[in-house]
Amino acid sequence: MAFKFILWDLDDDPDGNVQHLIGITKEEVEQVLETGTEFDVSRSTGLPVVFGDTLSGRHLMVVFEQVDNATVYPVTAYDVPRRQS
Repeated sequence: MAFKFILWDLDDDPDGNVQHLIGITKEEVEQVLETGTEFDVSRSTGLPVVFGDTLSGRHLMVVFEQVDNATVYPVTAYDVPRRQS
């Protein structure tokens, strides 16, 4: 499921979502949000998550808030091992 709009806080906002992407770029998060197909729910926050690969080969889990049908607000992202089917 690709989302049409991805909301980002300003890069220098100390409380913004960009600050929660340690070692992960906004572009990588956007790649997973645009191409990820495996969805779940975060055990710690209850927010939706999507798993997917970046163009550089990283496998990420992106935690996000669904704003509306077309818009998401990324909360954070992590490198994760691939899930076993």
